[in-house]
Amino acid sequence: MEGSGGLGFTMIWLVVMIGIMYFLMIRPQQKERKRMQTMLGSLEVGDSVVTTSGFYGVVIDMTDEDVIVEFGNNRNCRIPMRKQAIVEVEKPSQAAAQ
Repeated sequence: MEGSGGLGFTMIWLVVMIGIMYFLMIRPQQKERKRMQTMLGSLEVGDSVVTTSGFYGVVIDMTDEDVIVEFGNNRNCRIPMRKQAIVEVEKPSQAAAQ
Protein backbone atom coordinates (compact mmCIF):
# COMPACT_ATOMS: atom_id res chain seq x y z
CA MET A 1 0.00 0.00 0.00
CA GLU A 2 2.79 2.44 0.79
CA GLY A 3 4.38 1.96 -2.61
CA SER A 4 1.29 3.17 -4.48
CA GLY A 5 0.98 6.28 -2.28
CA GLY A 6 4.60 7.21 -2.97
CA LEU A 7 4.10 6.68 -6.69
CA GLY A 8 1.06 8.98 -6.70
CA PHE A 9 2.99 11.69 -4.86
CA THR A 10 5.88 11.33 -7.31
CA MET A 11 3.54 11.69 -10.29
CA ILE A 12 1.93 14.82 -8.80
CA TRP A 13 5.38 16.28 -8.08
CA LEU A 14 6.46 15.56 -11.66
CA VAL A 15 3.37 17.29 -13.10
CA VAL A 16 3.97 20.32 -10.85
CA MET A 17 7.61 20.55 -11.96
CA ILE A 18 6.64 20.35 -15.64
CA GLY A 19 4.05 23.11 -15.07
CA ILE A 20 6.67 25.33 -13.41
CA MET A 21 9.11 24.70 -16.28
CA TYR A 22 6.40 25.66 -18.79
CA PHE A 23 5.61 28.98 -17.10
CA LEU A 24 9.24 29.90 -16.46
CA MET A 25 10.84 28.84 -19.75
CA ILE A 26 8.55 27.91 -22.62
CA ARG A 27 5.77 30.48 -22.25
CA PRO A 28 8.07 33.57 -22.19
CA GLN A 29 9.82 32.31 -25.34
CA GLN A 30 6.47 31.92 -27.10
CA LYS A 31 5.42 35.43 -26.05
CA GLU A 32 8.71 36.91 -27.31
CA ARG A 33 8.41 35.04 -30.62
CA LYS A 34 4.85 36.37 -31.06
CA ARG A 35 5.99 39.93 -30.23
CA MET A 36 8.79 39.71 -32.82
CA GLN A 37 6.41 38.37 -35.49
CA THR A 38 3.97 41.21 -34.80
CA MET A 39 6.76 43.79 -34.90
CA LEU A 40 8.20 42.47 -38.18
CA GLY A 41 4.72 42.16 -39.66
CA SER A 42 4.06 45.86 -39.07
CA LEU A 43 7.43 46.91 -40.53
CA GLU A 44 7.08 49.54 -43.27
CA VAL A 45 9.32 51.60 -45.53
CA GLY A 46 10.53 54.67 -43.61
CA ASP A 47 10.66 52.98 -40.19
CA SER A 48 13.79 53.43 -38.09
CA VAL A 49 15.29 50.11 -37.02
CA VAL A 50 18.03 48.68 -34.82
CA THR A 51 19.76 45.51 -36.04
CA THR A 52 21.11 42.60 -34.00
CA SER A 53 24.58 44.12 -34.55
CA GLY A 54 23.47 47.38 -32.94
CA PHE A 55 23.37 49.45 -36.15
CA TYR A 56 20.69 52.12 -36.51
CA GLY A 57 19.12 52.63 -39.91
CA VAL A 58 16.01 53.40 -41.95
CA VAL A 59 14.13 50.85 -44.08
CA ILE A 60 14.08 52.01 -47.70
CA ASP A 61 12.77 48.88 -49.45
CA MET A 62 11.22 45.53 -48.49
CA THR A 63 10.40 42.07 -49.80
CA ASP A 64 8.71 39.21 -47.95
CA GLU A 65 11.88 38.05 -46.17
CA ASP A 66 14.44 40.81 -46.75
CA VAL A 67 14.76 44.55 -46.21
CA ILE A 68 17.19 47.15 -47.52
CA VAL A 69 18.36 49.40 -44.72
CA GLU A 70 20.11 52.73 -45.18
CA PHE A 71 22.70 53.49 -42.51
CA GLY A 72 24.20 56.80 -41.40
CA ASN A 73 23.99 60.25 -42.92
CA ASN A 74 25.87 59.24 -46.06
CA ARG A 75 22.73 57.98 -47.86
CA ASN A 76 24.97 55.73 -49.96
CA CYS A 77 25.32 52.99 -47.38
CA ARG A 78 22.43 50.66 -48.22
CA ILE A 79 22.63 47.07 -47.06
CA PRO A 80 20.16 44.24 -47.76
CA MET A 81 19.46 42.01 -44.75
CA ARG A 82 16.99 39.50 -43.39
CA LYS A 83 14.03 40.79 -41.42
CA GLN A 84 15.07 38.50 -38.55
CA ALA A 85 18.17 40.70 -38.06
CA ILE A 86 15.95 43.55 -36.83
CA VAL A 87 15.40 43.73 -33.08
CA GLU A 88 13.68 47.11 -32.66
CA VAL A 89 11.37 49.19 -34.85
CA GLU A 90 10.44 52.82 -34.32
CA LYS A 91 7.70 54.33 -36.46
CA PRO A 92 8.24 57.88 -37.75
CA SER A 93 5.18 59.04 -35.78
CA GLN A 94 6.74 57.67 -32.55
CA ALA A 95 9.99 59.53 -33.20
CA ALA A 96 8.14 62.81 -33.77
CA ALA A 97 6.17 62.42 -30.53
CA GLN A 98 9.33 62.19 -28.42
